[in-house]
Amino acid sequence: MLGSSAVGKTSLVRHYVDGIFSEKYLTTLGVKIDKKQLTVKDKQFQFLLWDIEGTDQYAAFQPRYIRGASALILVTDCTRIQTYIDAVDIFKQARQLTDVPIVLVINKTDLNKHWQLEEQTLLDHQHDFIEVIYTSAKTGTSVEQLFQSIGEYFVKHL
Repeated sequence: MLGSSAVGKTSLVRHYVDGIFSEKYLTTLGVKIDKKQLTVKDKQFQFLLWDIEGTDQYAAFQPRYIRGASALILVTDCTRIQTYIDAVDIFKQARQLTDVPIVLVINKTDLNKHWQLEEQTLLDHQHDFIEVIYTSAKTGTSVEQLFQSIGEYFVKHL
């Protein structure tokens, strides 16, 4: 899980792994690792979810955290356009290190204030990601779908 600070990476993981959401904001320092089993078409996956501390224009992620990753989840906050700009930078940095599949997550869709990406901007980057998913860690919207789609990708491409 990569993205700017406070985009909801930890909340997405907690909702997926534990089925809970908390309004309390706790900054992740370093990395927090959770695991969860997933079955897709009779294939078992053990997800080790690395919730990596947020990055922004002032701080880059630590490349050592993504070495050996099978996939990356790049999370943005739909109320802050800067998180998308940061995500593009994170994507470029990650691509210098790995060619694993990447899912773009646009989180916090339960909130009213949304930035609007120009359709062409999203289309320009669409091919960079195996999927673009709109989620809400608070309501649970598309959280299961996010992880299910990664499992389905591996079933199809293994």
